[in-house]
Amino acid sequence: MAASSHPFPCGCAKKPTLRRSDPVYAAAMQIDLVALIVDEYDPAITFFTDVLDFDLVENSPSLTNDGRPKRWVVVRPPGAQTGILLARADGEHQRAAVGNQAAGRVGFFLRVDDFDAAYLRMGQAGVTFVREPRTESYGRVAVFLDIAGNRWDLLGAT
Repeated sequence: MAASSHPFPCGCAKKPTLRRSDPVYAAAMQIDLVALIVDEYDPAITFFTDVLDFDLVENSPSLTNDGRPKRWVVVRPPGAQTGILLARADGEHQRAAVGNQAAGRVGFFLRVDDFDAAYLRMGQAGVTFVREPRTESYGRVAVFLDIAGNRWDLLGAT
C-alpha cells in the first residue's frame, strides 16, 4: 500500500486550526467505548462480569451492516464512564485479531482501589497472570490475560 502524501491521517493539507476557545469546538469530550474483539459473546460477558466484576450495561440484539444478526454488548467497571464493546469476530480477518488486539503488548489498563484484594480475587477466579505483582513509580502492577488472550495491566496504589 502506498504511503499517503498527506501529513495528517484526516487527509487535511494542513493542520486544522480549531482551538478550544473557538465556539464550534466540542470542548466536552470523552472516550465512550473501546471495541474488544472476542470469539463469543456469552463467555466474554461471564469473564467481564463474574471474574472482573464489571457491570453489564447493554446486551441488545442488533444487525450487521449487511443484515446478519449480532448483539450490542457493553460492559464497564462500576462507576466508570468508558465502556468496552464486546464485538464477536466476524470473518477470518477479525478472528485473527482475537487476543492480539495490541500486537502482544499490554493494551488495556484496569486501575483498582485495593490491588491486593483484586489480585487475590482474580487469581482465585482463574485469571492467568503472566507477570507477578511488582512495585513501580506509579504504583503496583501485574499483567494478566483476558478471556481472549489480550494483555492487561492490573494497577493499584503502593
